[in-house]
Amino acid sequence: MSDTTTGSTTWLTQDAYDRLKAEYEHLAGEGRTELAKRIEQAREEGDLKENAGYHAAKEEQGKQELRIRQLRHLLETAQVGEAPASASGEVSLGHVVTVELAGDEVKFLLGSREVGDAAGLDVYSEKSPLGAAILGRKPGDEVQYTAPNGKVFPVKVVSTEPYTG
Repeated sequence: MSDTTTGSTTWLTQDAYDRLKAEYEHLAGEGRTELAKRIEQAREEGDLKENAGYHAAKEEQGKQELRIRQLRHLLETAQVGEAPASASGEVSLGHVVTVELAGDEVKFLLGSREVGDAAGLDVYSEKSPLGAAILGRKPGDEVQYTAPNGKVFPVKVVSTEPYTG
């Protein structure tokens, strides 16, 4: 499932779009109804100050509403189809990238973690330290990136190709 973001457009495969839309419809429909029933049942148990079930359900409701807003925004900005391929052979969003990292060869999809990948590839965001270091690079380019733990690692771009799903 490829997902890339270009400006304010998010590119999604049809499968990814359908999956996210189904999640949105469930959460915004029967998911809201189920949670409202749980809140009402907990409210009927009495004193709200000491009602752990009520507070847990209200917290879950807040998280669910946030997820609904995130999904709605993602679906509203989605472009269904394949992301435009980089004609220059550069690492770009929606590409499967192979790099040499600290002596190991690592292959991953550069894109949004929101969608994930059914093919079993790890997904790195373009905003992650590694993603930001290689974005726009070409095979053969060598760069360094600083890992979240503060260590600096050499990275060599081995190959990049558009993700075809």
